Amino acid sequence: MKLAILSLLAGSAAAFTAPASSVSSVASASQKTALSETKADLEALAKKCNPVVGFYDPINLAEAEFWGASNEATIGFLRHAEIKHGRVAMFAFVGYIAAANGIHFPWAMQMDGAPFPDVTNPPLLWDTISDTAKTQIFGVIFFL
Repeated sequence: MKLAILSLLAGSAAAFTAPASSVSSVASASQKTALSETKADLEALAKKCNPVVGFYDPINLAEAEFWGASNEATIGFLRHAEIKHGRVAMFAFVGYIAAANGIHFPWAMQMDGAPFPDVTNPPLLWDTISDTAKTQIFGVIFFL
């Protein structure tokens, strides 16, 4: 019984290992993983993903080199930034939908000594709250 459980656990551990990839290579412990992404790779991927539009780069970011880094590093930075901002946008949309459906904190909130507005329309709620509350919201965003 113990041997059967041990063999099941050992077999399932392989599911949590990263697959070998020919795209990335690790040169040394001090150097991070280097991806070989060039403009040609992006053009091929864009044509494969959307043959109608293809590659669209109106401000030529695929050839840029930010902060003296290589073109491949810049493409990697832009990909990371796109993923991060996409996640923030999705989180904001979920917050908008939650507010529009009346989902709120279970405790009574106060705003300048008065109860917080009980409005389920997000644009109207934004117009209803005070400038102090808006400043606090933007302050937290800028801090983050």
